[in-house]
Amino acid sequence: MSEEKYKRGLEKLEEISPGAAERTKASLNDIAPDMVNYLMEFVFGEISSRPGLDMRSREIVAVASLATLGTAPTQLKVHIKGALNCGCTREEIVEVLIQILVYAGFPAALTGLRLAKEVFEELDSAGS
Repeated sequence: MSEEKYKRGLEKLEEISPGAAERTKASLNDIAPDMVNYLMEFVFGEISSRPGLDMRSREIVAVASLATLGTAPTQLKVHIKGALNCGCTREEIVEVLIQILVYAGFPAALTGLRLAKEVFEELDSAGS
């Protein structure tokens, strides 16, 4: 394990989604601690920490990709929240999800919009 990449990954994940690193560790350490290491070191410590794109752009890519796949609703919701945390507006997220209609079809776009609506409602109810 690379302590430097792991630490950088923790910091990057916290930037995207405060508290997500601890939640991820808590949910996986007992069954797959190596997965935690892979996520922190590779996904967030290497790939998400590369120069060339800011986190806002990376989160737009994540939202579009996950919505297109249609197989990861939990992760899509996490990245919708992450996109908001990184400066995207709700309107921009909706536009990203409408844009994938062209490439991924109505089911993927509709599911993505439904999940975005859930995220927006969760955030609104947490704020009140």
